Amino acid sequence: MLHGRLLAGLAARAVEGTGHDPTLQVARLTVDMFRAPPMSALDVATRVIRDGRRVRVVDVSIRSAEAEVARAVALLLRTGPHPGGVPWRASEWDVPHPDTLPSPGDANAFGGWDVRMLSPGGFWTAERKRLWARDRWQLVAGEEPSPVVRAALAADLPNPLANSSAEGLQFINADLTLFLGRPPVSEWIGLEVAGHLGHDGIAVGTCTLYDTSGAIGSSSVCAITNTATLSE
Repeated sequence: MLHGRLLAGLAARAVEGTGHDPTLQVARLTVDMFRAPPMSALDVATRVIRDGRRVRVVDVSIRSAEAEVARAVALLLRTGPHPGGVPWRASEWDVPHPDTLPSPGDANAFGGWDVRMLSPGGFWTAERKRLWARDRWQLVAGEEPSPVVRAALAADLPNPLANSSAEGLQFINADLTLFLGRPPVSEWIGLEVAGHLGHDGIAVGTCTLYDTSGAIGSSSVCAITNTATLSE
């Protein structure tokens, strides 16, 4: 089946195609993934729910043949002058630039996905995980992904990052929610685990997202125990 991050990328692309307005910025994208998307053609349809002076809300439906496999809702806010004052914020992300880290090899073997781990142990460790990721392949043939689409393509990663342990990943996420304070300025998207909560077979994982200039937002997923991995 298709990876969930591709559904998020398609949803973000569709949202940006609903009436171009450079002063409207995607601030939140929530994608509910309730069916396994097959390796076949997908139809994406959008509907503007609200188009106000400062707020636009867009509904996205992703279908395979007659079955809806995912639904998304995006909140776009109008940009403007930023107020003064300095709220509390986390320390700056001080990590090596992705271009200085060793390449894992043939990125095409992972669907054009280039991942540079910053934390020892890779994905399957109980330590706090950090990485850089970028997509070398185009999401839609003949079209370079926009900055928002690049962020959306990385927004599914909190599940394997925040919800995995030294025993591997035993959860499959049913959604993702991406928050963006600003679009990324680099093709590289950095992620650092910000939190994990889990009980009774349900887990919530959150990561902070970065580009090469600093923090850009966060992404959270809700996940359910993957019974296939538990039965192995």
